[in-house]
Amino acid sequence: MLVALMAYDKKGALDVRKANRDAHVAYLKSSDAVVQAGPFLDEAGDMCGSLIVLDVPDMDAANQWVAGDPYGSAGLFREITLMPWNKVIG
Repeated sequence: MLVALMAYDKKGALDVRKANRDAHVAYLKSSDAVVQAGPFLDEAGDMCGSLIVLDVPDMDAANQWVAGDPYGSAGLFREITLMPWNKVIG
C-alpha cells in the first residue's frame, strides 16, 4: 500500500534539520519502502517539513518506518500525518 507521510517541523528547527539531514537522507536511501521524498519549503525557500511516499505492506510498517527516521529521533517534527494514498497519475 502507498502511504503519504507529511511531517511539519517545529518552529525555529532549521538547525536541527540541517544537523540531522545527512543521517535522514542515508535512511531514505537505505529503505526499499521510499517511493518519493523531499522537503516542504517556506516562503523564504528554507526547508520546513517533509513529504515522503512509502510503499509498505500496512500502516504498522509505515509507523515502524517513521520510528526509525533520524529526524524523528532528533525531535524535529511538531506534527506527522500518515495517510493511505492512491497514485492516479505519474
